[in-house]
Amino acid sequence: MASNPYQSEPFHEDSLKKRYFFKLFTNIFALVISLATQAIIPRGLGPVTYGNYNFLTNFFQQVFGFLDMGTSTCFYTKLSQRQNDSRLVSFYLIFSAIISIAVLAFVIAAHACSVSSKVWPAQGMFYVYLAAFWGVFAWLSGFVLTRMVDAYGLTVSSEIARVGQKVFGLLLVLLLFFFNRLNLTSFFFFNYATMLFLGVAIILILERKGHSIVKSLWLSASELKRYSNEFYLYSHPLFLFSVVALIAGILDRWLLQYFSGSAEQGFYGLSYMIGSACFIFTGAMTPLLWREFSIAYEKKDVNHMAYLFGRYVPLLYSVAAALACFIAIQADKVIYIMGGRQYVGALWPVIIMAFYPIHQTYGQMNSVVCMAAGQTSLYSKISIIFMVIGVPIGYFLIAPENKMGLNAGATGLAIKMIVMQIAVVNVQLYFNCRFLKLGFARQVRHQIVSVFLLIAFSAFSLFAVDRMFISHDMILVRFLLSGILYASMIAGFFYLKPFLFGLEEKDISLISQFVLRKIGKCPATPTFKA
Repeated sequence: MASNPYQSEPFHEDSLKKRYFFKLFTNIFALVISLATQAIIPRGLGPVTYGNYNFLTNFFQQVFGFLDMGTSTCFYTKLSQRQNDSRLVSFYLIFSAIISIAVLAFVIAAHACSVSSKVWPAQGMFYVYLAAFWGVFAWLSGFVLTRMVDAYGLTVSSEIARVGQKVFGLLLVLLLFFFNRLNLTSFFFFNYATMLFLGVAIILILERKGHSIVKSLWLSASELKRYSNEFYLYSHPLFLFSVVALIAGILDRWLLQYFSGSAEQGFYGLSYMIGSACFIFTGAMTPLLWREFSIAYEKKDVNHMAYLFGRYVPLLYSVAAALACFIAIQADKVIYIMGGRQYVGALWPVIIMAFYPIHQTYGQMNSVVCMAAGQTSLYSKISIIFMVIGVPIGYFLIAPENKMGLNAGATGLAIKMIVMQIAVVNVQLYFNCRFLKLGFARQVRHQIVSVFLLIAFSAFSLFAVDRMFISHDMILVRFLLSGILYASMIAGFFYLKPFLFGLEEKDISLISQFVLRKIGKCPATPTFKA
């Protein structure tokens, strides 16, 4: 196959691939553990309690996203470019503490002013406070600390820590479930424990690698001013975006809670959780590519950015699509395995939301390009337009008929999310293709062809396996057999036509060698380095 015209030298592509494949294999292991954990949680909590948890945590996730205002992406980008700048870390830790205190103060004020019942319909204040602290823990461990290890390129160590967190979480939730102690209160504390586990592990990794987070937590007034100006210049175009994202993100779930209740919230929460599982493979590559994009743009090497985008994004899209299409076709079995028959009302939300991570992959990569290149203004304008359009669409789909709506509940919200995701992602993709001088039509064609092909494979595997069983029992067995047949079909097509998955023939050889080496059948190659 002809060499890619966008390739820029020097570039240690093998190193990037090795780091990705390491993250991919650890994420596969983590996914298995996560699925086992998530199969217990919705089943143990039930749709109503699980819905309340999703409503409250989504609220604080949106609030922290608003107060972030793009600063976390600025932090990650700048730290990737200036890894020895310990003052930058100190500044962002101070900023993180300030916004955490601000969120807790907001909850206290809402409680004191007796408006909590309007902000959080049908929710006890005790659980609101628990959710607020969940937001603080999630922000510090999931955004600040994990982005630090990714910026420093500590891939192996951080992935081992994440796998350890998953194992710890599974053991803990099994204890809660078998001793009949799994309820909303214990589940919040379960989340505290797992996030604290990850946070401590990451801090120890950073200390061992010479990146202490406590080198100097006190900054001079001039340093505070300098870093504040740097973050302001990077992030201020995202202020309006953050405001609109806050309103739209909270309003969607608030409308679902207000008009449809906690059970529908639970159905949507289950569908969102299942859809998110499909993103774990492509999510492994996002911080790695973000780091490479940031470094390339710092060197003004747009050709190299184009090469990275054109080389890896179609592959990541195909990986997400492979999982999503299988889950969509097997939705009834997935629901039974993950939540039980009490979640039968989540069938259509799960089918629809299974496709969400497909274009979420392009969305992540689009944002990576925009943030790494400092094109925050363009990114925010496109996003704002579609979020504003999405608000009335969401209301129309969720609201009851006597309120000029379709009363579609969780299904309506799922439809809105998918439609708006596809639209905004492809508009952003168009501008990124112009910036990187890539073919937009080719990217769109790949999106369509790969999805239709994978749906056909998944439908055939479902039909072929179900025809083998007269009884509709043995759901897990039929699901696994369908998965094996589906994976075999993909593997065969993958080997014969790798370009449909965004790969070249030499990549097949690299993947084969990596797998064989891991099982001890191939001579050792250079080891991974964090």
